[in-house]
Amino acid sequence: MGYKGPYQGPPRKRLFVALMGVTCLLVVGLIYLGWWIPTMGLTNIHPGLPRIVGMVFAVLSGMAVLGTLLLVLTTALGKDILGTKFMRGVVIKFLLPLIEQIGSLCGISKDTIRQSFVAMNNSLVISQRLKVKPDRILILLPHCLQLSQCEIKVTGDITKCLRCGRCDIMGLAELAQKYQVEISVATGGTLARKVIIEKRPKLVLAVACERDLTSGIKDCYPLPVIGVLNDRPYGPCIDTRVDVNKIEAALRSVLV
Repeated sequence: MGYKGPYQGPPRKRLFVALMGVTCLLVVGLIYLGWWIPTMGLTNIHPGLPRIVGMVFAVLSGMAVLGTLLLVLTTALGKDILGTKFMRGVVIKFLLPLIEQIGSLCGISKDTIRQSFVAMNNSLVISQRLKVKPDRILILLPHCLQLSQCEIKVTGDITKCLRCGRCDIMGLAELAQKYQVEISVATGGTLARKVIIEKRPKLVLAVACERDLTSGIKDCYPLPVIGVLNDRPYGPCIDTRVDVNKIEAALRSVLV
């Protein structure tokens, strides 16, 4: 059964960048209010206190704006300008939950935001120009990539694949063999985390839907993860597909 339909195009990071800018403005606005509202009370304590507190809040606002600009420039230029690894953590741990809330208020679905987040995360990881040995790279796949009618289950051991070519497991197994990288098929997040703990990779190349990729990237931080979205021509979690060429291109970009 060959998949003849087109694979979906790469998700765009512009939406996430735009929402990140809006979030930055809201944070700066809240910081300003946090300074302005108690200013009247501070004056009664000491005439100089409003200025001191104002300077502290100005520094915090400047950090928020500078951090956002660095992220935008890093994404736009594809170069590690300054502290990309740290800034990726700020995005994953703090900005993403805020951006999802602001996006929902604007009527943007979580899946759309997560697709954009995965694209931006990939840009930040690639901007670090990492070069990793093949035996320290792990390709992690969801079990739904395997044909649901297949009697051979490759979870935990992809070498069991009979290479019939009716799903993308064959191409991915051959890719792993060609570049001598580790490859695993996981049935869920718990097994995926177990595989990562056992294999101890320095970089993970993961295939999944936007929800699982987002949670996986969050769980794995600071481990760098490059995410590739799967296609779901038959609905979620069954007979999903992935463009093997995308996996190979991502792999070649980080191999020593």
